[in-house]
Amino acid sequence: MLATACALACGGAVAAEAARQLPAELSARSVRSTLDQETIAEGEVELRQGNLTLSADLLHYNAATQWAKVTGHVSLRRDGDRFSGTEAEFNLGSREGYVLKPEYHFERTGAGGRARRLDFVGDKRMSARRADYTSCPRDGDATPDWVLSADKLELDFENNEGVAHGAVLRFLGVPILAAPAISFPATEARKSGWLPPEFDSDNRGGLALMVPYYWNLAPNYDLTTTPSFASRRGPGLQAEFRYLQPSDEGRFEVHTIPHDRVAGRERHGYEWFHSGHIDNAWRYDAGWMRASDDDYWKDFANQLPSLTRRLLPQAAQIERRFEWGADWALDVYSRVQGWQVLQDADTILPPYQRVPQVGVRGGGLLGASAGDQGWGLQWELELEANRFELADRPVGDRRPDGSRVHLLGALSRPVDEGWGWFTPRVSLNAASYRTAVPMSDGRVEASRTIPTLSADAGLRFDRNTDLFGLALRQTLEPRLHYVNTPWRDQSTLPLFDTAASDFNAVSIYADNPFSGIDRVADAHQVTLGATTRWQEPDTGVERLRLGVAQRFLFRDQRLTPEEVPGNQRVSDLLLFGSGSLWQNWIFDTSVQYGAAIDKPVRSIVAVRYQPAPFHTLAGTYRYARDLSEQFELGWQWPIYRSEAKAGGSACLGTLYGVGRVNFSMRDNRVTDALAGVEYDAGCWIGRFVVQKVSTGASESTTHWMLQLELIGLSRLGSNPLKVLKDNIPGYQLLRDDDAAPSLQTPTP
Repeated sequence: MLATACALACGGAVAAEAARQLPAELSARSVRSTLDQETIAEGEVELRQGNLTLSADLLHYNAATQWAKVTGHVSLRRDGDRFSGTEAEFNLGSREGYVLKPEYHFERTGAGGRARRLDFVGDKRMSARRADYTSCPRDGDATPDWVLSADKLELDFENNEGVAHGAVLRFLGVPILAAPAISFPATEARKSGWLPPEFDSDNRGGLALMVPYYWNLAPNYDLTTTPSFASRRGPGLQAEFRYLQPSDEGRFEVHTIPHDRVAGRERHGYEWFHSGHIDNAWRYDAGWMRASDDDYWKDFANQLPSLTRRLLPQAAQIERRFEWGADWALDVYSRVQGWQVLQDADTILPPYQRVPQVGVRGGGLLGASAGDQGWGLQWELELEANRFELADRPVGDRRPDGSRVHLLGALSRPVDEGWGWFTPRVSLNAASYRTAVPMSDGRVEASRTIPTLSADAGLRFDRNTDLFGLALRQTLEPRLHYVNTPWRDQSTLPLFDTAASDFNAVSIYADNPFSGIDRVADAHQVTLGATTRWQEPDTGVERLRLGVAQRFLFRDQRLTPEEVPGNQRVSDLLLFGSGSLWQNWIFDTSVQYGAAIDKPVRSIVAVRYQPAPFHTLAGTYRYARDLSEQFELGWQWPIYRSEAKAGGSACLGTLYGVGRVNFSMRDNRVTDALAGVEYDAGCWIGRFVVQKVSTGASESTTHWMLQLELIGLSRLGSNPLKVLKDNIPGYQLLRDDDAAPSLQTPTP
C-alpha cells in the first residue's frame, strides 16, 4: 500500500519559504521522517510541488536545506518536459540540481536526447555535458538517423539563448555540419542569430550557397539578410525587412548581385508591400515589384513571385467607405497603377498605366427604412476619371495616351419569392475621351452614351430523389436573361482597359460580352439556360451540378468580340458540370460547342482522385480549337512503405512521388514539368524535386531542389514546399509548415 501523502516542509523552513513556494507532497510505500531534519522515502516514491514531479526508488530529503536526493529509476517532470537518470539531486527552493546519465524529452519540439550530466540552475537555466539531441527513436545503443551532439549545451530560457559548444550534426552516421559553437533560440520567441544554410541549383546559375542571418531588431520589426554565392554568377545578397505598427504593416525584399559573371552586369530585383488605415476609416495599400532587366524572370523566377512572371505590378491606392444606415454605401477611392513588362523575343503589349485613377462607387435601396425594403428599387453608381499612359512602348505600338471620364449607373427591382425570381434592370454606360494624338477619325475628344435594358428571370423546382444509391434533393432552375442595347459607333475610340470576356457560366448571362468600359456591344437577345443540382437534404452539400445555356439574337450585331461573327444569330452552346458524386472523386468540366461549325470550340475537363491524406491524382485537359491542346497531370502518392522490424523502434519510412507535367499535344512537347520524391521517416523528411519551366519556344530553366527536414530541429537545403503547393492540385504538407516568426504590435 502506498503511504499517505505527507507534507515535507515544516517548522521554520515552512515559514521561510511559504511566501514563494507551494506545499510539497510525498507518496511512497515507506516514509520515515525526523522533525525538521531528514525524511527518507522508499518504494515507488513520488514528490510533487507545483509543476514539478520527482519520482525514484529512494529519496532523502533535508527540510532545513530543501535538498532532495533520489536514486534508482529517477524521473523528473517539469512543464511537460521529462528527465530520467540514475541519480539526481534537486533543491525545491532554488530549483537547482542535477541528473546523472540523463535521458530527456522536450514536449514543445517532440525531441530529446542523452547526456553525461544535466545541471539545473534555477527555473530559467540548464546545462548538459556530453549531450545529444534528436527526435528519432533509439534502438538500444544504436545511433539515431540524425543526432546533434555537443561537448556542452547551455540553455538560458530567460534570455532566450541556447549555445552548443563543439557541436556536430550527423545524418545516417555521416557528419554534415560542425561548428565550435552554435547559438539558437531556447524558446519559441524570436532571437537574432544565424539560420541553417540553404542550397540551390539551376542550369543558369549553377550551385548556390545561402547563409541567412536573422536580426530581431524590435518586437514589431525584424530583418533577415542572406549572403549568397553562386558558382557561375558570383556573390549576392538577399534581404527581407518586416514591420508592424498599430495601423500599418508591410515588408520589403531585395535581391542583388553586384556583378553577375554570366550576364556581365549588376542584377537586382525588389518588392514592397504595405497596407494600413487611418482611424479605421481611410484604408490604403501599396505594392511595388521591379527587376533590373528583361531576363530577370528567366534567371531568378523564384525571387519575384507573380502570377504573370513577365508583368510586374506597381500600384498604390487609398479608399474610404461612407455608410448611411444599413442600405446606402459609398466608396471614394484613388489609385495609381503601373507595370514593368519584361520583354523578350516574344513581345507582349504592355497594359496602360493609370496615373491617376480617381472615383466614387456606391449603391443601395431607394425609399428603404429600418426593417423595410421600401420601394425595392436598387441603385448602383460609379463615377471615375482616369489618365492612361504607356511606358516603355514597343516599336510599332500606336495606341494613344489619353484620359477618360466615365459614368456607370443602374436601377433594378429584384423580386424573389423562393420558387422563382424576376429582376428588371436599366443601366447606362457613358464615357468621354481625350487623347494626346488624334484618333483614327482625326478627333482628339469624343464621347458616347449607351443605355441598356435587361431582365433576368428564373424558376426553382425541387424533388427528393436517389442517385447512385444516395438520397438527395434535386433542384431544376430554368433561367432566361433578356438584353436590349442600341448600337453606338465606338470604332474610333481607344481601348484602354477593355477585352472580350471569357465564355463561361457567368459571362453568358451578362449584359455585355466585354469587360471594362470602352466597348459596349449592341444587342437584342435572350439567353436561355437551365441548371440542375443534387444536394444532401440535411447538410445542403452539393454533390453534383449540371448546366446548359445558349444565347439567341433577334438581330445582327455590329459590335462583337473578334471571334464572334456579327450575323451569327445563335451563340455557341455552353455545357458545364461539377461535383463530387462519388467519395474521393472531384470533377469540373465545361464545353463550348460551336453552333456554326458543329464542333467543340473550347473545353476544360478536370478530375481529381483523393482517397486519403497524401494521396492525390489530378488530371486536366484543355482544348482551344486552332490554338492549343494540353494535358496536365499532377500527383502526390506513396510508392514505398517500409515495414517495422520485430522488436524495433526505429523510424518507419514512406516514400512519396510528387509532380506535375504539362504536355502540349499540339506541339508534341512537355512545356512545364515538376517531379520529385519525398521520404518521410517519421523523425526526418527528405525531399528532392526538379522543376523545368519553359521560358521560350526552345529554351527552359531547370531548377534542382534538395531539402532535409529534421523534425524538432530545422530544415537544411533549398525549400521546394511553395513550388509543390502552387503546382500540384490537392498537395498536402507531410508536416505543418513552420510559419515565419510573428511580429507584435507595439503598445501605444
